[in-house]
Amino acid sequence: MEDVLSIAKGVRLTKADMQEGSRPFIGASEASNGVTAFIANSNASLESNVLGVNYNGSVGISFYHPYEALFSDDVKRVRWKNEAANNKYTLLYLSTAITQQKGKYAYGYKFNAQRMKRQIIMLPALEDGSPDYRYMERTMRVMEYEVLSEYLKRIEV
Repeated sequence: MEDVLSIAKGVRLTKADMQEGSRPFIGASEASNGVTAFIANSNASLESNVLGVNYNGSVGISFYHPYEALFSDDVKRVRWKNEAANNKYTLLYLSTAITQQKGKYAYGYKFNAQRMKRQIIMLPALEDGSPDYRYMERTMRVMEYEVLSEYLKRIEV
């Protein structure tokens, strides 16, 4: 993962230090897109348009966060090194690829920072071996269109 991704850590914020507010706080949960609280705090983990990848708690679960949020120290912030590739669709594709690896991490084999960096994920690639961001984006756009079309068909009846 470290070859194509930028991986940054979250920041520890205890419940006692949390100030109630409207900013999402992303913890190592698999519920509610990882949002475990709404706070007014700010720290170095403040980011948007990024994946939150749990490496404690619900290990290997990944969510896309288009909105500005703070991230727990149990969650890594992951984005493409190629800044031009960071968008909703490529990051959603990446989220699926990362989450597919969660089964290999259990009590005796933790998904720590070093293993995350070395984790191999399957991505579509161009002939030169670089990620095919265009394919990822098109795939996710088609999936979104199909889901929304099906939804709209149901509410028209």
